[in-house]
Amino acid sequence: MNKIIIGVTDCSKYDNYARWIQAFGTEVETLKLSEKANNLADAARCQGIVFTGGEDVHPGLYGKPEYLSFCHQDDINELRDEFELKLMEYTEQNHIPVLGICRGLQVFNVFKGGTLIPDIPAWGKPTHAKLADGSDRYHSINVIPGSWFEHVVGKVTGETNSNHHQSIDRVGDGLVASAFCQDGIIEAADRKEVDGKGFLCLVQWHPERMHNQQNPFVYTIREAFIKAANALI
Repeated sequence: MNKIIIGVTDCSKYDNYARWIQAFGTEVETLKLSEKANNLADAARCQGIVFTGGEDVHPGLYGKPEYLSFCHQDDINELRDEFELKLMEYTEQNHIPVLGICRGLQVFNVFKGGTLIPDIPAWGKPTHAKLADGSDRYHSINVIPGSWFEHVVGKVTGETNSNHHQSIDRVGDGLVASAFCQDGIIEAADRKEVDGKGFLCLVQWHPERMHNQQNPFVYTIREAFIKAANALI
């Protein structure tokens, strides 16, 4: 039986994402995609790609260079931004299934012409950052009833983790917000029109490290993504 190869973009916690994807079963293996290796060509070996969390997206990419002071500037990696935008172009042209997590959601929204809130508290919203002890914050979210995402998770409410300070502002072209935190922050996005296009699931939380891996906002997302990838074998 052929193995499914899932590309996972490099970040400081790459191993967490790789373990989470591989936990689906022995028929899945991961391949690191990185601006350091400049291995964009390896995407052709993948049946799906996970865009991981990490650094802030440079605000110049969404036409707001004046937002730079709101970003964690020491963490901005313009080479990573450039590499992942090229990788997203490849996934769109070739209908490769995509799962975007935290920064992955944010970069894909920018790729589609959307903008970001560069610092959630500075924009008047409650913090979504980690707790004082370094652990993830948890909060409830609401899913748009009847949305594609509701079909995936089978729920219209749930609890997810949170550790970020940026989020979607204006939603990108061809995307639609499908889940929200109670404070109005967009927690998930996907395609307005699904037919004839590649699988796309973008979430703000970190399913790969949630305490309860049986939470439907964890396992159903991975299952749907792997199922879409398997269809390309």
